[in-house]
Amino acid sequence: MRLCRLAASGLLISLALSACVPSAVPRSPAEIAAVQNAAALADQGQFDRAAQAYLALAAQTPSRADHYSLLAAEAYRQENALNRAIPIVAGIQRKDLTDDEPLRLDLLRAEIALQQHNAPAALQLTTQPDINAPENLRPRLLNLRAQAMADTGDLWGAARTRVEMDNFLQGIDRSQNRDQALSLLARLGVTPLKQRSAAMQPGDTMLPWVNEALGRLGVIVAQAQPNLEQPVGTLVPGSNASVREGYKMPAHIALLLPNSDGLVGAASAVRDGFFAAYFQAADTHAPRATIRVYDSGGNAASAIKAYNQAVIDGAQLVVGPLTRNEVMGVLGQSSLPVPVLALNRSENKSLPVGTTSEFALLPEDEGAQVADHMIERGIHNAYVVTSNDDFAKRSAAAFKAELLAKGGQIAGNAQVGSDGVNYGGAIAALNAGGAGTDAGIFISVRSEQARLLLPQLRVARITLPVFATSHVYSGNDNATADRDLEGVEFCDAPWLFDAQTGLPNYQSIASQLPSARGATAQLFAFGMDAWSLVPYVDWLRNHPGSYLPGATGQLAADTFGHINRVMSWLKFQDGIARPMNGSLQMDNAPADSKPTDGTSAPAAQPANG
Repeated sequence: MRLCRLAASGLLISLALSACVPSAVPRSPAEIAAVQNAAALADQGQFDRAAQAYLALAAQTPSRADHYSLLAAEAYRQENALNRAIPIVAGIQRKDLTDDEPLRLDLLRAEIALQQHNAPAALQLTTQPDINAPENLRPRLLNLRAQAMADTGDLWGAARTRVEMDNFLQGIDRSQNRDQALSLLARLGVTPLKQRSAAMQPGDTMLPWVNEALGRLGVIVAQAQPNLEQPVGTLVPGSNASVREGYKMPAHIALLLPNSDGLVGAASAVRDGFFAAYFQAADTHAPRATIRVYDSGGNAASAIKAYNQAVIDGAQLVVGPLTRNEVMGVLGQSSLPVPVLALNRSENKSLPVGTTSEFALLPEDEGAQVADHMIERGIHNAYVVTSNDDFAKRSAAAFKAELLAKGGQIAGNAQVGSDGVNYGGAIAALNAGGAGTDAGIFISVRSEQARLLLPQLRVARITLPVFATSHVYSGNDNATADRDLEGVEFCDAPWLFDAQTGLPNYQSIASQLPSARGATAQLFAFGMDAWSLVPYVDWLRNHPGSYLPGATGQLAADTFGHINRVMSWLKFQDGIARPMNGSLQMDNAPADSKPTDGTSAPAAQPANG
């Protein structure tokens, strides 16, 4: 299989090099005119006629016959008539070619060998030790090498080669290549992939690909934490402090949120946060888009309808939809003419590369970050206590995978129910674990359960440090009730504790908008970040190490279009959750850009799920 744009590269090369004729014998005016005519035919897509013109030149000019024959063979390749190129290629003398022509001949020979099911020959032609391919030929060389490796059974080598190709490709070519790389890795199977992952260093370029393949095979894997090197919005040197890197604002944005029963509260919180950040952005004098809100309906069919209507209405970016089924419906379409920033993680195994990003509040992120935090604290043995909720099970699974990957051990497991107040059975299970001194307790339970669990742990003389997911915090300060959580460390959205500068004051907004406090506070912050990501999502994807300081955490994009977040760490002290690392800075917009006036009121009451 040939990637569609790689097919066109041969034509571009042919046109570019048609004038680069060996100069031992000067070209006559008639030969120059014939060369220009052949190149013009190829430029018009008339590859068959161009090939015949080049063959005529080869017959008329023996001193340059191999040069013109190569151009003729490449023209037939563009015509998808590789069979007609075979006899021409067989007659070309490689030693008489110059510049990059020997490599181009080898690539044609490799392609012919693959068509003739002679993968070893193709592999030999594409792995010669002296190959030094120029950048314009590199993707084609790697593509043929990957095909040859796969056909000879070297699935790992083929996958590595496709990963090497990734930086050379864009658009549909990149999407195709990524799907093929991950499919090759998946064919290796779970056990071999786990073994390779365990043996890799953290910076190995193949590690995220192996983990992604394992994830697509249904395996919970350790998560590589984002590399936060430089925030977006850094002033460009020499710009007189008026232009900042990465800021790119579409003129028209569609916000897709469900307005169906059971989803209104959550979606309203997301929408309120989105527009709170939108209106606050006016203070920065940054250009802003016109926003139109669509009802995504809460199901795949309605979400697709809303997306298509947004496209018709001229949206340049679609933010949403919100529920997993909606996201799967929209991203499952055969084409996405307008880019999407989905507000959930779909179960589709691949994303349309370059057109889609996924941003979600995932329990798995929290579980993994708790494990990393404990390892950083020197705690390698963990007792795990969870409720029977879905979020608890998911965060605990990610916690265990991350802790084990970082060299830790699970000392014991226990579960607390939602219908009782005596957790003696769970505590007995912890006591039976017998972990060493470098032990801690990971809990993924809601605040009311934690307030029952912690005092019972103390009564049982279990004084190990306790680490939790954000669910341990009720969303409101309650010094009296939360004194029982004294010393518990947990990760959460920094804005909820005014730990992220550059954002609207949390207490001020929460006092005015009910959706910004309590159970929906995180969704409000999530909506704020959805707006903040809009002008930077492309920059984040194309610049590893860059991040956006947001309301829900430090936001970074991985190579697969997932927006990952690094949350803040907090600790209950005197019954109040307090940031452990002070405030974080944020500067996310150009300083002197003029705002646009167009602001549409929401066209529908949205909702979330």
